[in-house]
Amino acid sequence: MRFIYITLALATCAVLAQAQSFDGSKMGKGIRFMAKDSSFSMQWNNRFQTQYIGAQDLETNEYADAFTIRRFRLKFKGHLYDPRINYKIELAMSNRDQGDFFAEHNGAASIVLDAVLKWKFLPGWQLWVGQTKLPGNRERVISSGALQLVDRSRLNSRFNIDRDKGLWLHHEHKMGNVVLREVIALTKGEGRNITESLEAGYDYTFRGEILPFGKFTDKGDYFGEDLAREQSPKLSIGATYDHNFGTSRQRGQLGLFILDTNGDKVHSDLATIFVDMMFKYNGFSVMSEYAHKRVADGVISGVTSSGDDIYFYTGQAFNIQSGYLFKNNWSIDGRFTDVRPERIEIDDAERRYELGFGKYIVGHTLKLQASVAYRDRATKNDNMIYSAQLEIGF
Repeated sequence: MRFIYITLALATCAVLAQAQSFDGSKMGKGIRFMAKDSSFSMQWNNRFQTQYIGAQDLETNEYADAFTIRRFRLKFKGHLYDPRINYKIELAMSNRDQGDFFAEHNGAASIVLDAVLKWKFLPGWQLWVGQTKLPGNRERVISSGALQLVDRSRLNSRFNIDRDKGLWLHHEHKMGNVVLREVIALTKGEGRNITESLEAGYDYTFRGEILPFGKFTDKGDYFGEDLAREQSPKLSIGATYDHNFGTSRQRGQLGLFILDTNGDKVHSDLATIFVDMMFKYNGFSVMSEYAHKRVADGVISGVTSSGDDIYFYTGQAFNIQSGYLFKNNWSIDGRFTDVRPERIEIDDAERRYELGFGKYIVGHTLKLQASVAYRDRATKNDNMIYSAQLEIGF
């Protein structure tokens, strides 16, 4: 029987080998398959982040820490039927990475991050449909596996507009050496994986970018650190305006749902502005962002499902980070973040000063990062935050 099982397994492998080719390459490029008739392709990537984080209260000297799998991701991408029709699927498998278990998510884990089809219907034009990241602040659009420091900034965690479901229209063209990009997104406005109809308005997002010195090497305007060691200065300046009509979530696509005293959802319009830039040259990089969110129309507060008071999150923040990648692929990085929420009832204003170090063994696919941060808080005790992370992928 063992001989029969082995024979069947080898026969199955032989059939699969006839049906498709395996185009495996180097680490970081995933496992690649192509149908024999080239009607579809698939690239499969896995990655995970093992993270340590410790927090020290500078008033009481109390120390708390945790060791977690910060993220564990499965990603699939490729083309279908025509090389101009592409897809991307990304799944979050770790508990820390799946978001909240709301009734609006059918009480289930929010595993699906991206499920989007991309059609290049004309030169320089793409139409996307499905669920994926909105064209918001640059730091959010950069993959969590390609960050310059251990994790994203406080600006991002409080003001980003995350993912949504709907339509995206992308356009890119050149004027001499200058590259111009525009994105328009029409989405539902309540975030990813919502299963019930919330009878609210839609979300409209507009983003423009200008690259005055041409494109970055290997799309370097959307990953941290100057791993490509740009041979000439490269700069990208971007701005986003997002208007979320009738949202009932605290931060638009994210946060708790806000209710009235009868338990019904309340709706308000949230307007968000982002302005950002990325500069890279010969191992040196700078990224900066400004965010501002306000209630454009409607109520500003309500209650949670447990009856506690809650406000829509508004205010402004600024973030700047810079680093240098040495030729031995060690890096030193610094970041300053200033977050000013409009209401201290929901969050404390703070300034954060962070120093980081990294070792890039195989680019962003295999790397070690560590950082130490000082949190200067307005109304609460100041903290020191210590972080270390190992990123592994293929």
